[in-house]
Amino acid sequence: MSVAFMAFENETDALSVGGMSIENRLDRISIYGSLDITKDKSGLTDALVLKRVIDAAIDEMKRDKNLPEAIQTLKPEEVSNPF
Repeated sequence: MSVAFMAFENETDALSVGGMSIENRLDRISIYGSLDITKDKSGLTDALVLKRVIDAAIDEMKRDKNLPEAIQTLKPEEVSNPF
């Protein structure tokens, strides 16, 4: 990851680390999948990318003077298949 991860900046940024996906949102960072951090150069690279993402999220939340206790998330609305 050569560019800094700008946590909570948009609804479009996403990256993959091994089998794990990280999606940027305005109100959350979604992390899902699986990642084996192996004791080798590849594992170190993956661990550093993951650390940068987490550090960026923590730094942004610490800077937010109006950080709420909790956010309310809405469940996706189910719609009929148009096809």
